[in-house]
This record gives sequence, C-alpha cells and structure tokens, in this order.
Amino acid sequence: MELREKIEQVIAEEPVALFMKGTPQRVMCGNSLRALEALHRAGASVTAVDILPDPRIRQELSAVSGWPTIPQVFIGGELIGGADITEELAESGELEEKLESALGAGYRSVRGSKPPTLRVVQK
Repeated sequence: MELREKIEQVIAEEPVALFMKGTPQRVMCGNSLRALEALHRAGASVTAVDILPDPRIRQELSAVSGWPTIPQVFIGGELIGGADITEELAESGELEEKLESALGAGYRSVRGSKPPTLRVVQK
C-alpha cells in the first residue's frame, strides 16, 4: 500500500485522528500537545500518527488535506484544523458538538476504557 493510501485510510477509518509530532506518550511539539489535550478534555479517544519518523508523511499529509502545518486533527474523516482551531472549538463547546455529531452521543462513555492509541504510518 502506498503512503498516501495509508494516510487516507487512517483519516477515513479512525474516528479521531491526530497527525502530530511525537506520540501521546512523548510529544515533541507544543502545538501537538495543545491539540491532544483539547481532544482529551472533550472526551475523545484519539488515534495518533507520529509524522517524525518519515518526512514523506508530512508531505503526503499536506497534499491530502491541503493544510500545511502540523498538527492536523480529523474527526469523522473531516479536517478540523490545527492546535489553535481545535482549542478554540473546545473553548466554545463546538468540539464536543463535532465529536458527538461524528461519533454519536455515547462517544464519551468509552473515554476511560480506551487510552489514546498510536498508529504509525510507515513506508
């Protein structure tokens, strides 16, 4: 499977995907941390993709999404934006609305039972 297809598959199949620098256990960027924390405060389980192991991931991701910066948050296959937008949506309550709309009203019930996961997109 080509790298682009793998990225598209993560976006399409994962309810909440965060393309970030580092992992939830070892965040390598303040903006990635801000986006991750906003998603957690909203009660979302997150699939994180570390873009650092292969520079082509970032390049392909930007080509797929049309968004040049990292992190990139996708909910239900839709690009939400980066850290600033995710935080603004969280502060206004719109992030939880988007999560509920995309994932259903019970999305919070699995919050404690499913820690953030890491899925690395590889060559």
